[in-house]
Amino acid sequence: FSISADGSKCRVIKVMPGTLITDEVSFSIDFSKDNGIDTERDILKLAVVERYGNSGNIGLGFINGIGMKKGAIASSVSHDSHNLIVVGASIEDMVIAANRIRELGGGCIVVADRKIVCEMPLPIGGLMTDAGAELAAEQNHALDKAVEKLGVTEGINPFMNMSFVALPVIPHLKMTTFGLVDVDNQQIVGLFK
Repeated sequence: FSISADGSKCRVIKVMPGTLITDEVSFSIDFSKDNGIDTERDILKLAVVERYGNSGNIGLGFINGIGMKKGAIASSVSHDSHNLIVVGASIEDMVIAANRIRELGGGCIVVADRKIVCEMPLPIGGLMTDAGAELAAEQNHALDKAVEKLGVTEGINPFMNMSFVALPVIPHLKMTTFGLVDVDNQQIVGLFK
């Protein structure tokens, strides 16, 4: 999950309450501290990992607007390719979350302080549960409560927002396993401006 640069401005995906549309914002990123993560400025690490074993591609970048102060979240519900998507304020927690999703065969997870806080296994294609409706509702509610404790911005449903951050047909900046996509121009763009 490491990225290095010369202090250039970075393209960062900006999520906003009440919409699946994202914007592009620019930040100077200090890679010498926490691998570029800066919770004071709400700059979190973002990874989209190809999960079908065909390419091994991983798109890496940053996301703003989630508001998490610690931990990581991950999900295999990531439209339209349903690759693994991970957002975090801690690289260690991101790794734990990603590995646990792999062990589950898909799902949604919240990790904090290197411990799994909450999970919802989705063993059917990484998209659906084989649990009953009542248990699925309880697990979903528990995920929502767990992310609140990480400091998520009011009005943001991080699992919903996250699932569309990898869909490169909704404006403006998205992340795929090939990297950042400028949706308006339908082209892959570099992390650095």
